[in-house]
Amino acid sequence: MEVLKSGSDVLFILLGGIMVLAMHSGFAFLELGTVRKKSQVNALVKILTDFSVSTIAYFFIGYSIAYGIHFFAGAETLLQKNGFELTRFFFLLTFAAAIPAIVSGGIAERARFYPQLTATFLIVGFIYPFFEGIAWNQAFGLQAWLKAHYGEEFHDFAGSVVVHAMGGWIALPAVLLLGARHGRYTKEGRISAHPPSSIPFLALGAWILTVGWFGFNVMSAQTIDKISGLVAMNSLMAMVGGTLVALVAGRNDPGFVHNGPLAGLVAVCAGSDVMHPIGALFVGSVAGGLFVMMFTLTQNRWKIDDVLGVWPLHGLCGAWGGIAAGIFGSRALGGVGGVSFMPQLLMTGLAIAIALVGSCLVYGLLKASVGLRLDQEQEYNGADLSIHKITATPEREPNW
Repeated sequence: MEVLKSGSDVLFILLGGIMVLAMHSGFAFLELGTVRKKSQVNALVKILTDFSVSTIAYFFIGYSIAYGIHFFAGAETLLQKNGFELTRFFFLLTFAAAIPAIVSGGIAERARFYPQLTATFLIVGFIYPFFEGIAWNQAFGLQAWLKAHYGEEFHDFAGSVVVHAMGGWIALPAVLLLGARHGRYTKEGRISAHPPSSIPFLALGAWILTVGWFGFNVMSAQTIDKISGLVAMNSLMAMVGGTLVALVAGRNDPGFVHNGPLAGLVAVCAGSDVMHPIGALFVGSVAGGLFVMMFTLTQNRWKIDDVLGVWPLHGLCGAWGGIAAGIFGSRALGGVGGVSFMPQLLMTGLAIAIALVGSCLVYGLLKASVGLRLDQEQEYNGADLSIHKITATPEREPNW
């Protein structure tokens, strides 16, 4: 029976890892559909290469920092429990690699290619696993301190804070240090619209992410005996809540409609195993409205050229989800309990602080040493031609 259980656990978490790996294609198509046509190839190449660099960084450095586990033993040792630890690494890698995939959407169309790959290595190798270890592996005794003072530990079942808030807040300094795309905002204060190049591809990316998210959330149980139908139902309710509020708040805009479910799902990750479905519906609905409001504010009022809106989508909705888990997970509001408001608030704040400091260090040093941004001519020609020497539709080129 023990062999059967370990084999079932390996299959369970492997399927979860495969579903989250598929989500990275969703990141790629969401970015491809949102950027201008001259940067579509770059969007596709970035997500795949970022994932590959993330794998190397997390395998050799990051996973050891987060969990104190390495893979420098013989293959026979690694095969213990049917290789469960290997598949667990794969599953958690797909989470870690989401960080640069999130950042990629914010800095799209004007970032240099290899400096961003360097940033990916440093972020996934050091910054992300530093907080991951605190939140999910009792590092530095912070979770024990929270439990002693507030009665409960910080709870983030599937990464509203650990993955999404970290990713969104890491992206913010990168976006600010890069500056807006040339021509996006004029000196006179006018805004030049850069509409999505392909709503169908944007929608495809959003759908892939939405479907994969049920693996992201449900399989965060990591072993089959801990699987919970409540997580699936709460993910569903948050998804539809985010969609419907974004539809109304965004006035039928298809970009908002297809980011609405993502906002809801980002927010519900943390408390998806402890909330009542009605609570999850509310949390997702607030996230959908929060995304529309803050995306519009950052782009139009503050003139922050966050191309895919990754700071409001992941940074703010993730932070909301972390805090909301401490409210709607309580028994008083129909939840399972085992959560407390203050640990959620304090650890969410700590995640934001670590993300901001780490991102400023990484992107600040890269900007000072090698530069982050394409020059104006390269940006005008587009990242596709400037970096990859080909466009998404080369048959339309006059010299083809």
